[in-house]
Amino acid sequence: MMKKTLSALALSLAMSVSAQSAMAEPVKNIVLVHGAFADGSGWGPVASALDKAGYKVSIVQEPQTSLADDVAATRRILAQQKGRSLLVGHSYGGMIISDAGNDPSVAGLVYIAAFQPDAGESLLSLASKIPSANKSIVETPDHYLYLKPERFQADYAADLPKKETDMMARSQVMPAAAAFGTPAGKPAWQTKPSWAIVATQDRTINPELERYMAKRAHSDTVEIKGSHAIFASQPDKVAAVIERAAQSLTQ
Repeated sequence: MMKKTLSALALSLAMSVSAQSAMAEPVKNIVLVHGAFADGSGWGPVASALDKAGYKVSIVQEPQTSLADDVAATRRILAQQKGRSLLVGHSYGGMIISDAGNDPSVAGLVYIAAFQPDAGESLLSLASKIPSANKSIVETPDHYLYLKPERFQADYAADLPKKETDMMARSQVMPAAAAFGTPAGKPAWQTKPSWAIVATQDRTINPELERYMAKRAHSDTVEIKGSHAIFASQPDKVAAVIERAAQSLTQ
């Protein structure tokens, strides 16, 4: 009986040491989730900076047909990683990572000019709290959304060259309107560390709303001068925040 007890104790201690060792492993996986009216290619400069810093970067190309579909697409990419991951979301991507971030493999979350919902809140309900300056979003007859091409630069990416924003406008991903009205479940930021970037010249999400959500989530917050497309206009600064978050998770 004593031998069995000692064996069980030894096994328990071994498992505890193994779990602590896993938690101490550096976070080297970065999973990037794009927002509405953009696609994964917009993460290119940020991904390149993180690649050079030695991180394994994966980009989710979610369908934006529903919030559930987008969360599933993100979990699919998370399942391909070895070890813990830092999950990063821009704009509507914040709705996605708040849910997908509950996956046990996610060590922390970074919100970049993004929505940070609490349980029961939708993107629309949050946006109505402190409305943005952007009035250019239009709904198609079959209930998808797009940003008027002629207003894309001014309302989404005013600090990027027009040639670049014209291409972004042409290739924008149209999210299902229903996705914006879907209420969030329990968000991962309630139990996991989070970071946030407030884009101070954002016309698509009011910077005051970004501050409100980040403060409520107790996110480590940085303010950067830039448009809603800050991931593209200030990639080095954005990458630096992501890298700092990853480094802090290993300490």
